[in-house]
Amino acid sequence: MQSPDKSCGKLYIVGTGPGDPDLLTLKAIKALNESSIVIGNDFYLSSIQSLLIGKTIIKSSMGKEVERAKTAVELAEKNIVSMVSGGDPGVYGMAGIVLEVLEHSGNSIPFEVIPGVTAATAAASRLGSPLSGDFAVISLSDLLVPWETIIKRLIAFLDAEVPLILYNPRSRGRPGHFAEVIEIVKAKRKGKSPVALVKNVYRDNEEIVITNLDDAIGMEEWVDMHTVVIIGGEETRNLLRGDDVIGIITPRGYQRKYVY
Repeated sequence: MQSPDKSCGKLYIVGTGPGDPDLLTLKAIKALNESSIVIGNDFYLSSIQSLLIGKTIIKSSMGKEVERAKTAVELAEKNIVSMVSGGDPGVYGMAGIVLEVLEHSGNSIPFEVIPGVTAATAAASRLGSPLSGDFAVISLSDLLVPWETIIKRLIAFLDAEVPLILYNPRSRGRPGHFAEVIEIVKAKRKGKSPVALVKNVYRDNEEIVITNLDDAIGMEEWVDMHTVVIIGGEETRNLLRGDDVIGIITPRGYQRKYVY
């Protein structure tokens, strides 16, 4: 990508991570500092307020992603603009829709996607190392993807026997999705398979529950859109200190090759 030029526009699509400013990359901070206009969902902008002083801020709500993308592309013709996206913008974030809008516009605005720490890896870091090797991620939101397609993908992932991460597991508009998925997983995996529920990861009201498939259904009312669910794979186990469970780990395979 070409370097930003104050005489013309540029569009940054910036990942802000899970919400802790300490987890912003230096590249993200640089892009925000260079931008005169910052656009994003109010929820994600609130975590980076200290970096927005003196800038034009354009806030919008959930469900306004297309309008937000169009505004960013239009303004980036003559300004350096940062479109803010929580987590990583290329993982269930704003990068896809912004680049689609830019493509359809026929505009040659230079752009750069700035990666961020995803909710999956942020939640995993709080648990130890549940995602040491291969893993799969699926969103249970059916706003853009039919529920039948989500279930088809879920079953395919389960056949791979790797750890599974659920994004957007439950909301007021789809209160039964989490329970339905847990029942499908239980038919494929052992009931005592480790499950972690991490709510508001790296934010002030963070909460972590380590349980198992059999007992996870009892947490249904607690689970919401800000919860990341990690379901253990074939080799995933609890991480122990004595008899205490202190996290979750999925051995990568060193134990089959080395003595330690």
